Formats: sequence, structure tokens, C-alpha cells
Amino acid sequence: MNYPILYSFRRCPYAMRARMALNLANIRCEIREVSLKNKPQSMIKLSPKATVPVLYVKDKVIDESIEIINWALLKKDIFRNRLSQEQEEYSNEIIRLFDEEFKPSLDRYKYNNRYKNENREEHKKKCSNILKKIEINMNSSSKWFFSDDINKLDISILPFIRQFRLADEHWFDNTNELGQTKQWLDSFLKSSLFRKIMIKKENWVDGDKPIYFPYEQ
Repeated sequence: MNYPILYSFRRCPYAMRARMALNLANIRCEIREVSLKNKPQSMIKLSPKATVPVLYVKDKVIDESIEIINWALLKKDIFRNRLSQEQEEYSNEIIRLFDEEFKPSLDRYKYNNRYKNENREEHKKKCSNILKKIEINMNSSSKWFFSDDINKLDISILPFIRQFRLADEHWFDNTNELGQTKQWLDSFLKSSLFRKIMIKKENWVDGDKPIYFPYEQ
């Protein structure tokens, strides 16, 4: 049987959210862990932009993480009927906000030395303000954003919030401004889902024996 092939990088937030969708939908694929310093030519040939994740399915290449999530949901809609239409629209709005505004500022905050004439603190503040904005709509008594059931919004943006924390763990863990976000992120980091998608594997090279995802425990 020919399984889909997923090119991934363990710590990449885009690859993390793609793996979460595939894991939750229990879609079996061959996973190839990529070295960003030595990307395999087979991946570059499929997707010349050469960024992870890349999913190859029956001569079709899906190289945007949100499109991989949507593809997985077409196969198995694991979130069906969990949200109201208003919540679904809100989710899509916030996912776009994170992709278009939060992530660019996150990069300029976390990797500021790569960007000339960019003020690190301004980008930190922008990310923090976005988190304050969405905290208003979090369910404070639940594990995930809307309820105790995980949803598309959770898997789509939590990897970026994890990166935001890693940029300055001491500040993030001690700030009084993001109480709900910290609680939500903590639930994610302690979840079995996070543990399952973050199992460490050796970098793939051509000729290696296939490794399949979701990983067998």
C-alpha cells in the first residue's frame, strides 16, 4: 500500500500543526524528518519553496500546513458539530490573524538578529496584544480554547504560542498579563497529543527504511 509521504521538521510550528491534524484523524503516512541545513532533493523537487511541511498524496503536493489540516479534515472531520457557526468563523479569523500578523512579528521577536532595523520589543508587544485580544474569548474553565474538546483553532495556533514562550521563557512564565494563555498552553504541553507528535526521530536520507506516522507507542 502506498501511504502519503510527509516531509516534516519536529520543532517547526507549521509542521507540528500538520502532524496534529494527521494524528487526530489517524491518517497513516510515511514521515521523513528533514534537516533544514541539508534538505532532501526529493522534497525540493516536489515543492521548490523547500519549506516544511510537504505532504505528497497520489501525485498531489500539499505544501501549506493549513491546507494539510483541511485535507485531513476532509478525510475525517474529527471536529464535526463541536462548534457553532459563529465559533467556526471566529476560529478561521484568528487562524488568519496568527498566520498573517502574529507569526511575522514572532519571527522578528524570536530571531531578531536576522532582521535589520526591526525593534524586538515592538514585535513582542504586538504578539502579546494579539494574545490579550483572544484571551477574552477563551473558556476559562475548559482545557482547550472553547471547551474540553480540542478543535481546529487549538492545533492551528498553539505551536506558535509555544514558540512565543520559548523566545523568553522567564518573562512569559512570570508575566501577569497572559494568565489564560499560559493555562491553555500548559494544557497543550502536558497533553498526550503533544507528546505523540514530538517523538524524536533521526533525519531521513534516501534509502532509509520507512518510518510511519502516527508513531506506534
